[in-house]
Amino acid sequence: NLRTLTQLKRASAVLDYDRMVMMPQSDDTAKQRGLQQSALASIIHEKATEPSMKELIAVSLTDLGDLVQSSDGDNFKDERRILELAKKSYEKKVLIPPELEAKRAELSSAAYSTWVKAREAKDFEMFEECLEDCFSTAKELALAVKDEKQEKKSLYTQMLDEFEMGMEESRIDDIFAQIENALKPLIAKVLESENAPSAQAQEGTFDIQKQKEMNKKIITKMGFDLEHGRIDQSVHPFTMSFGPSDVRITSRFRKDEWFQGLAATIHEGGHAMYEQNLGGADLEIDEFLSMGMHESQSLFWERHVGMSKEFCKWLVPNLKEAFDDYNYNEEEVYASINAVEASPIRVEADELTYPLHVILRYNIERDVVEGRMDVKDIPKRWNEGMKDMLNVDIENDALGCLQDVHWSGLAIGYFPTYLIGSATAAQLAHYCLKDNPNMYKDIERGEFGDIKKWLNEKVHKHGKRYGSLDLLLEDQVGEPLNPKYFIDYLTEKYTALYNC
Repeated sequence: NLRTLTQLKRASAVLDYDRMVMMPQSDDTAKQRGLQQSALASIIHEKATEPSMKELIAVSLTDLGDLVQSSDGDNFKDERRILELAKKSYEKKVLIPPELEAKRAELSSAAYSTWVKAREAKDFEMFEECLEDCFSTAKELALAVKDEKQEKKSLYTQMLDEFEMGMEESRIDDIFAQIENALKPLIAKVLESENAPSAQAQEGTFDIQKQKEMNKKIITKMGFDLEHGRIDQSVHPFTMSFGPSDVRITSRFRKDEWFQGLAATIHEGGHAMYEQNLGGADLEIDEFLSMGMHESQSLFWERHVGMSKEFCKWLVPNLKEAFDDYNYNEEEVYASINAVEASPIRVEADELTYPLHVILRYNIERDVVEGRMDVKDIPKRWNEGMKDMLNVDIENDALGCLQDVHWSGLAIGYFPTYLIGSATAAQLAHYCLKDNPNMYKDIERGEFGDIKKWLNEKVHKHGKRYGSLDLLLEDQVGEPLNPKYFIDYLTEKYTALYNC
């Protein structure tokens, strides 16, 4: 039964991938796809909440208890965890009415289509009513599963738990505060520096097909398995897994520069390599741990590998092979791709200012959920926040509050996991280098196998065997998440680059 549920969810993911990559974008098409996904969501929900499932879990837990008492309990760790996850999932799902689950699926499809059109038109008002429905429905879902015994637990904290299992809101607040307090003065120093590197090594005219070919070569060299995956193009880069044997990524490209397409491809490739190297049990225990851990895998590859000096040394010959008239050296490329500039776009922001983009979204969605602001006020709050935090003027809604897909998919509480992922990636990079002192020499040679093996051992193979990101890190590298490594990494790197 549990494996059947896994396969039904993967079938739903196929429909979702097609919706975002292949499907025509007419209103009628979007409506029909919404009905298809709604019907499938109803079947999944009914199967996941049928009474026999509860009985099977209860009987299995009793039988497992008997086995543990009569033998070494350590032999049944996976079985115990499988049943713990199944019990938690069942109890959560039975609290969600089938009609609400169906509404979520149908609304996600319709909202995505509306978001795409509003973004193209640069007009938030086209999306406003739909977004109000998204927030309202997300709150309904969170209220449905909220434990009545935990009265002090905020609704937004309940939403966070959907994406970052086992991490309390107070823990996230503490991590964010440390990062924000350290980065604000650093960003100010960097932006005021007279030693800003040139971004010219990214600029020019770059054939998109040649970009795609180069990116494919690089990401497969890093370890993305094309026999069990594919690369497509979409409005917003993303990764979709239908199990370890079929993991797909998308990217987006521009003719006037090459780095954003490469960064997005490496980023999504990091997500995909996590998915491709999970276990094959077709059960929740072999799914990814949390969104923060997932993001750490993409950012590990994108930033700590793909934006390093050593990677740039290996990259330059690839750039010259792809683009005949490319004449920049590795020092110029490194400086260019690490240049800091206050950008309106999160996915194109440099790694130093990126955390402020996340904090802005976190503050906005939390305030909407907790009733401190209305959806209609999001553009004003967004524009004011960007001006205050990064001195950026937002020209239109497409460059502002319509740039991200997340809210259209009811993924409210998701944004904080990006910053959790950034901090986790830095901590993992620190310990990877400690265990493999030749890490950056390997990168310089374009040899990524030992890095990938280390991540397989420390993160990928464990799936959801740990109860939280903190617990995995504590067991695998010796301490829970510590933002010190992220702060130190950024401080050392950008103080040196900007000589400030």
